[in-house]
Amino acid sequence: MKMIEDAIGSISGILGSTVALGMVLAVAFLMVDILFGSQTNIVANVTGVIRSFTANGLVGLIALIVFVAMFNRK
Repeated sequence: MKMIEDAIGSISGILGSTVALGMVLAVAFLMVDILFGSQTNIVANVTGVIRSFTANGLVGLIALIVFVAMFNRK
């Protein structure tokens, strides 16, 4: 049982690190896009994701809140 918990902990740590790296890269690309103008096109992509959530009304808004809460959870 201990081995399974260790494996799950290791996988969780790797996935958490990967998500953290992705968030850092997204912020870096966003800064490049703001400073140098549409080099990475991430602003349009983020806008599209937010529009896809909000286009579905209240259900989309609730999904967006859950999505943000998952990323803010530590």
